[in-house]
Amino acid sequence: MKVTIVGAGNVGATCADAIAYRRIASEIVLVDIREGFAEGKALDITQTQTTLGFNTKVIGSTNDYAKTAGSDVVVITSGVPRKPGMTREELIGINAGIVKGVAENLLKHSPNAIFVIVSNPMDTMTYLAYKSLGLPKNRIIGMGGTLDSSRFKTYLSLALDKPANDIQGMVIGGHGDTTMIPLTRLASYNGVPVSQFLSEEELAKVAADTMVGGATLTGLLGTSAWYAPGASVSYLVDAILNDQKKMIPCSVFLEGEYGQSDICIGVPCIIGKNGVEKIVDINLNESEKALFAKSADAVRNMNNDLKSHLG
Repeated sequence: MKVTIVGAGNVGATCADAIAYRRIASEIVLVDIREGFAEGKALDITQTQTTLGFNTKVIGSTNDYAKTAGSDVVVITSGVPRKPGMTREELIGINAGIVKGVAENLLKHSPNAIFVIVSNPMDTMTYLAYKSLGLPKNRIIGMGGTLDSSRFKTYLSLALDKPANDIQGMVIGGHGDTTMIPLTRLASYNGVPVSQFLSEEELAKVAADTMVGGATLTGLLGTSAWYAPGASVSYLVDAILNDQKKMIPCSVFLEGEYGQSDICIGVPCIIGKNGVEKIVDINLNESEKALFAKSADAVRNMNNDLKSHLG
């Protein structure tokens, strides 16, 4: 199985590293526009093989998409990362042209690939890829909900003082500081609703911390985070390549699901070898439905901004 990752910066390189040492793919191609940068990252990862015990082939390429030919999954992380005080939405004009060009180059060499979009603003970039490539919607996946749900479970773990791997929870809606919806009502600790352990005020704080989880790290680091995003990408790629049928919140194109159409936004999906194999319709209460509709309106406004940038 072959995976291409475009963008050898912090997120892309961390993603490649995780996929390699977890032995998810047999070959990884890292692509970057900077001369020698992807080659250097690939060589660095390769030199961990004997100490970490994996045999994944990792190669780098400076803007040569021919090396990506025949990829089963392609991951797009390229674009400008957030700076402190910058919203994901402010990246639309900068990253739209980059993502469109990259996606079209990848499709030329890997016509059967499943696309995973990481570049921000992620829902809008996923929508752009879907509209630009003309592929079936199951093959275009935005990974934001995977990361947001990981952060949600982390904050629940800290509030409960219990292991994160014993906690279930998901975040739906847009991948933005004001648009994501942590589903506190449905979160559980080993099958028991977390509301039995945490007060409404504590759950509200967990939700608020989750929503600004990315911005918090950007403020601390001076740029976007990379360990959790890279790991989240590898988790999603693993579910695809190994046909795991996992339920993962992802940004996908909706055609009436959850009352929305002509939009890419985060909803729970069954992920397997065909990409998005099913969109799962969970029973939201009236409050959650209202939040989802509001989130969709905000994402749709960003899509309109995208259209204005692209003419």
